[in-house]
Amino acid sequence: MNDTSAWRSGSQPLLPINVKPQHTDGYNIYPYHSVGSGKIHKGYQSLAQWIAGQKNLVIDGFSGVLWQEVQRHLHDELERLGVKVNWIKMSDFLKPESTIQQLVAPFIGESDAVWGTKCSLSVHDFYDISGLRQPDNKTGITILIGPGAAISGWSAPLIYLELPKNELQFRMRAGSVTNFGNPAPENPSAMYKRFYFVDWVIFNGHKKNILDRITIVADVQWKDDLNWMLAKDLKAGLSELSQNVFRVRPWFEPGAWGGQWMKQHINGLNKNEINYAWSFELIIPENGLVFESDGNLLEVSFDFLMFTGHRAVLGKHADIFGYEFPIRFDFLDTWDGGNLSIQCHPSLAYIKEHFGENITQDETYYILDCQKQANVYLGFQEDIDAAKFRTELENSRDFGTEVEITRYVCSLPAKKHDLFLIPNGTVHSAGAGNLVLEISATPYIFTFKMYDWLRLDLNGKPRPINLEHAFNNLRFDRKGDRVVKELISHPQVIAEGSDWQLIHLPTHQEHFYDVHRIEFDSELTIETEDCCHVLMLVEGSTVSVNTANGMSVYFHYAETFVVPAAAKAYTLTNMGQSRAKVIKAFLKVNSDNDTRQSQQYKYDTSL
Repeated sequence: MNDTSAWRSGSQPLLPINVKPQHTDGYNIYPYHSVGSGKIHKGYQSLAQWIAGQKNLVIDGFSGVLWQEVQRHLHDELERLGVKVNWIKMSDFLKPESTIQQLVAPFIGESDAVWGTKCSLSVHDFYDISGLRQPDNKTGITILIGPGAAISGWSAPLIYLELPKNELQFRMRAGSVTNFGNPAPENPSAMYKRFYFVDWVIFNGHKKNILDRITIVADVQWKDDLNWMLAKDLKAGLSELSQNVFRVRPWFEPGAWGGQWMKQHINGLNKNEINYAWSFELIIPENGLVFESDGNLLEVSFDFLMFTGHRAVLGKHADIFGYEFPIRFDFLDTWDGGNLSIQCHPSLAYIKEHFGENITQDETYYILDCQKQANVYLGFQEDIDAAKFRTELENSRDFGTEVEITRYVCSLPAKKHDLFLIPNGTVHSAGAGNLVLEISATPYIFTFKMYDWLRLDLNGKPRPINLEHAFNNLRFDRKGDRVVKELISHPQVIAEGSDWQLIHLPTHQEHFYDVHRIEFDSELTIETEDCCHVLMLVEGSTVSVNTANGMSVYFHYAETFVVPAAAKAYTLTNMGQSRAKVIKAFLKVNSDNDTRQSQQYKYDTSL
């Protein structure tokens, strides 16, 4: 394997640039969607051949692209074709560094702050392009290259360079890229904060604004190679997915409390990694969709699908959530690992006021698998004394004293297929010995840690404790008997046939999504009722999904897949020997109360 350590820091291998079609018997870490022959083209040479026929060209792209490498490869290939190129760099039109720092400062807060606030700037704010004019070429090609290049307004074909966000983070950790407008890399935590609150917001909005002008989309996650396709072919592939079924590409991260379940059960992961704490199964701000043609793979961010087909995906909820996908699936692996921190999440009003988010972090823990004696920490003991609890946590933070958490927080036994409910403000933690499927609203970084078991992170440093934010949000009334009554889902069979059952796992009244478990021996047809379904096979080996629109796909145990509202109906077929169990999460729509509750998440769809 080629050494990537100089420009990429991460244990998960790069997405293969080309694959041979093969049948997988289990969880696939590189799922893709085929778009037919001749649609995805490989390499700088083929792209240069297309470019050679142009007079002027604009190359735009996402934050984190290795722009100099792209320019070097294209220049060399065009030179081999005898084409003279005049390069104009967008970086030459950036405003002074001091001006840019002043622009972004309100959105990243103090240097030691964990979170910032969602940015309201645009790409235009970072440049002074008053002197940027489209040339009138007599010979050769003039290429304008760099992030935001499309704001030039040139009348020219537009190539967009796409980069998956996991690869951006691997580059960030290696120090091979910088934040937008920064001359040099910073420490990874500071860079991630600025990416999340500034760069990603700006470039997602920019991507949407220029989407109809893009001629070619190129995937540049490989340092010395790329794959590309015409935008019209990409849009056709996205349209097909928006009306059928799809799976995003997951990615995996180690952590201080991480476990061994994923390492033991998921093929293709680096077995030398110390542990795996998270799997980003469907965390839409960071996952991508992979397309395939003639074995060539090309990945684009999930935003492309929402920008081109959010109404097909979300159906009756499109006007509520706009271009943001509202449901998240991820794994928390504490199998032979440790406890998560004792934590809580912000209220909706708090996350809007302090962080600029539109959805808050309302969660559930579905126990996909667990060891004996596994537990979940959830809710307070009946006799909780808030002041005493805070004092003990402050002493632990300041002096490293151990806290006997169960004096304050309930510890509940965990069993396979249990669903624990964690509306915002609820104290909670996944205990050691679990493989948790976290079904949640989309936000995923707003965790207010109160106690982290006096341990260090994988870099040997303490993780931040956020008592002020936590105590501004904790619900101390969720305690005692109310925990069992209100924070543990009590399943109910709501429909059944000769070889199937539909089981409702009710969520909390504050959750805007609900959960069903479909248990069946042979097959079952389900209507979407103009609502998006997020699903996972949680027991059994394999199911096939056949949509009313004609797509047929296989999914294996623990794989997450999405059926958009526009699919209308789909048939699940059990391909295994034992009963299949499929979890389905969907947005609540069944009562006036549910509708009113969802409406508080009304979005600005202008992004």
